[in-house]
Amino acid sequence: MAHVLIVEARFYDHLNDMLLAGARAAIEAAGHSHATVTVPGALEVPGALAMAAETGQYDAYVALGVVIRGETYHFEIVSNESARGIMALTMDGLPIGNGILTTENEEQAIRRADPAQLDKGGGAAEAALAMLALKHRLG
Repeated sequence: MAHVLIVEARFYDHLNDMLLAGARAAIEAAGHSHATVTVPGALEVPGALAMAAETGQYDAYVALGVVIRGETYHFEIVSNESARGIMALTMDGLPIGNGILTTENEEQAIRRADPAQLDKGGGAAEAALAMLALKHRLG
């Protein structure tokens, strides 16, 4: 049984609740345990993942959050840099499922976050578990 850490960037509570529900359900359906930590925003997710990895307590990781395009360039910075940080950690061998949504509007975010619709939280958890299985297989 794997122990999975979910790192959520809690900015939009109602959207995060859906992402979290999907991720937890997928992890539990696969027979694994999980813990959750919350960070202020998507830019803090890679740092939290790196800190958690140093503890050796977790086997896989799920990154969750929502970034909705606004009127400034901030959307691109947050989207790109959080993804870059997560990708760097995966290149170091961490099994991470990236469920940070980057959408144009709240309607798109709801469709992707809702477990009854696209269930991107569940998909991110499944990706993390698939990468963990691959890591074990490759030894």
